[in-house]
Amino acid sequence: MQAAERQIPVHAPMDQFRTASGELLIGGIPISRVAARVGRTPFYAYDRSLLDQRVAQLRAALPKSIKLHYAMKANPMPALVCHMAGLVDGIDVASGGELRVALDSGANPADISFAGPGKNRLELAQAVAAGILINIESFREVAILADISKTSGYPARVAVRVNPDFELKHSGMKMGGGPKQFGVDAEQVPDLLAEIGKAGLAFEGFHLFSGSQSLKPDAIVDAQGQSYALALHLAEHAPAPVRFLNLGGGFGIPYFPGEQRLVLSSIGSNLAGLAERARRELPEAELVIELGRYLVGEAGVYVAEVIDRKISRGQVYLVTNGGLHHHLSASGNFGQVLRKNYPVAIGNRMGEALESGVSVVGPLCTPLDLLADKMDLAKADVGDLVVIFQSGAYGLSASPQAFLGHEAPVEVLI
Repeated sequence: MQAAERQIPVHAPMDQFRTASGELLIGGIPISRVAARVGRTPFYAYDRSLLDQRVAQLRAALPKSIKLHYAMKANPMPALVCHMAGLVDGIDVASGGELRVALDSGANPADISFAGPGKNRLELAQAVAAGILINIESFREVAILADISKTSGYPARVAVRVNPDFELKHSGMKMGGGPKQFGVDAEQVPDLLAEIGKAGLAFEGFHLFSGSQSLKPDAIVDAQGQSYALALHLAEHAPAPVRFLNLGGGFGIPYFPGEQRLVLSSIGSNLAGLAERARRELPEAELVIELGRYLVGEAGVYVAEVIDRKISRGQVYLVTNGGLHHHLSASGNFGQVLRKNYPVAIGNRMGEALESGVSVVGPLCTPLDLLADKMDLAKADVGDLVVIFQSGAYGLSASPQAFLGHEAPVEVLI
């Protein structure tokens, strides 16, 4: 009896992008023409039609009463934020700099919220003056906000970011449960709420974010249920009715071999049940989910040009003019424990025969500058365009652009 043939996991199909005449299309435009239009490589390109489609898919899967916020730390490109502001119900920022971009985008300040464990006084004063919702993450912030409100005459709108006693299981990055720099431990929140009441701050609700990048619907459903239950308990100690309840996000996208896209049906059904409960138990509350990567990650590509083709002791290397300084996460140096390849293709040779075991590297003087390790790719040469998919989130802004002094890439929304 023959041994069962080993199944080698493959990447999820990057079929959100179409191809024509052997070229990948971005916004319906062949990639070689996009490169000519941009004027140089490397560049990031974001397809606005895919952004529209992702939000529409979410709206169709989730209850209409659930508000959708964009966490702009995933991608703070101003043009993209402007586009997203017209699609979602609110923007979540993580710094004073991001707040300025969100305000410039035309987002209603009433629908902007600000989270982060190290907000300084200038950022808090900026946020109070703008009239946005501030997610308090320490007792220190209560005193500062009370003083800012008193001296400025502007009321401080606040919610409490809670560090829950659970985490999002099967998540790529755990942001709740155990000791964390984020938020206030759930058991300390009643005391914090008392301080907020004494300080006269305008309390509006809670923000819970237990983890990110999960592809397991059951884990997301469980975390959202626990988050709602915790908020309901903490509401008993609140100085005012809960009007805002951010249940977090955690929706993942497939990056690596063997991963598949998240199925939303059970998540939508669970949120419908929570929304129905909230109508009875928290009648003034608006339920929010906060998503970044899931909204924009699959709509973007990073494109670098092959500047050399080298063979070293039988190993083919495509040397490109882009690398980890532009796309740290694709290099495996942004949180991966064991390096895995992002989906990669030769964008101007789609559908051509594949060459086995090709590695794509950048121009930096470090072996860490590896964009693809021993992948099957169309045979490429100098001038061809290497495309890294799933690059719409945590790309350029999450990368060490100044490393070794190379020129920064361009970003375009098409």
